[in-house]
Amino acid sequence: MSAVTVDVFDLENKKCGQINLNADVFKQDVRMDIMSELVRAGQANKRQGSHNVKTRAEVRGGGAKPFRQKGTGRARQGSSRSPLLRAGGVIHGPKPRKYSIKLGSKVKKLGIRSTLSYLLSKKSFIVVEGMVSKEGKTKDLNQKLQKFSSKSLLVDHDKNILFSRACRNLPHYQLLEVCGLNVYDLLKYNHVICTRSAVEKIHEIYGKGA
Repeated sequence: MSAVTVDVFDLENKKCGQINLNADVFKQDVRMDIMSELVRAGQANKRQGSHNVKTRAEVRGGGAKPFRQKGTGRARQGSSRSPLLRAGGVIHGPKPRKYSIKLGSKVKKLGIRSTLSYLLSKKSFIVVEGMVSKEGKTKDLNQKLQKFSSKSLLVDHDKNILFSRACRNLPHYQLLEVCGLNVYDLLKYNHVICTRSAVEKIHEIYGKGA
């Protein structure tokens, strides 16, 4: 399968060259099932699972019988911490647990390839020469990014300190390094803006034989 040639732009959205995208990464079959599984796993792995309620045995107090066994007209009770009473324990309540889902590296790479191929087919993948901010000004960077899309994921090989600081307060843009790519973030935004060096790193990590 031959490589795909796309235009490369500067941050002023002006064409400044071209780049060949590896077909092994950007021209693969779109596997919605794999992409869905990776999104579900990614969201599950973010859950802390620290929810907890106290059972009857864990609620403090309740050692004495609340009222006598017979003669009151009420149902018999052995403890004021019974789940049937106010301030009692909870039956079958949530306890701490792990929600994490483990997937193999081959599945993860297949999901990234499938997602990048999908984005390219939808013309939602944009390549820029670099991501550099001379002064680290959020307002200036926002004006430049608006020329591409109103909501984008920015992908670079290494984070530039000033550029990272400039986009930190932009609510509709997120900056990621190539090593942090995931299906959820790739699909979350309208466009993915990737630097030339990041594309080369993606070829290295997700290309055939990687």
